[in-house]
Amino acid sequence: MFAIFKKELRSYFINAIGYVFVGVFLVVSAILCCYTTLGQQSYSTDNYFTFMIFAFIILIPLLTMKLFAEEKKLRTEQLLLTAPISVWQMVLGKFFAAFALFFGATAVSCINFFPLYAYARAERAAESYSTIHIGPVTAEIFSCLIGILLIGAAFISIGMFVSSLTENQLAAAVITVAIIAAMLILEIVNQYITVYAIRFVIDWVCVMSRFDNFTNGVLDFAAILYYLSITGVFLLLTVRVYDKRRWG
Repeated sequence: MFAIFKKELRSYFINAIGYVFVGVFLVVSAILCCYTTLGQQSYSTDNYFTFMIFAFIILIPLLTMKLFAEEKKLRTEQLLLTAPISVWQMVLGKFFAAFALFFGATAVSCINFFPLYAYARAERAAESYSTIHIGPVTAEIFSCLIGILLIGAAFISIGMFVSSLTENQLAAAVITVAIIAAMLILEIVNQYITVYAIRFVIDWVCVMSRFDNFTNGVLDFAAILYYLSITGVFLLLTVRVYDKRRWG
């Protein structure tokens, strides 16, 4: 699995997709931070993280569209299927490579919050009775980071599954964009549904509604389990696709 992981991680920076992803991720995160938290002179970061999740509609397919589609296009898929590794090792190696790049870009984007902390400390120093408490701000940022990492992992697993179904990278990207967009827009659509039973079901499966607690600095373990379940289900579906191809 580690060999697959290294190969995939290296490939991101051979064909420039890795540089494009990291560059776009950091630019988008900086712009959103300037126009939300810093632009509104607020210590609340919930709008920033919410908009970042919607940016995943474009960002995540950049990571996942090549994972399996490229193997089919280059006719190297059979080398993977006949390699002395299990399908699970192959799938997890590719998944962790994509997630490692996503995690790295997210970690680097945290520099956006340095001005926020600097301003908060300066304001506290200037006012003896300042009501600013850095602890809650840190808790909110930390919980939101955990939330978007989990959501990113879920979306990466979805993109991997789509990529395993086609050899056309553009098609894989477009389908992944459509699926992620549909999952995120559910909450907006749900506001216009009057039937309580339907609203309840949509709210239960909605990705964004489960993120609300993270924006309040609370680690919602039910939401964590939900995001991990989505990740596990689509990884399993990808494994089943390649199990069928290996033995079919």
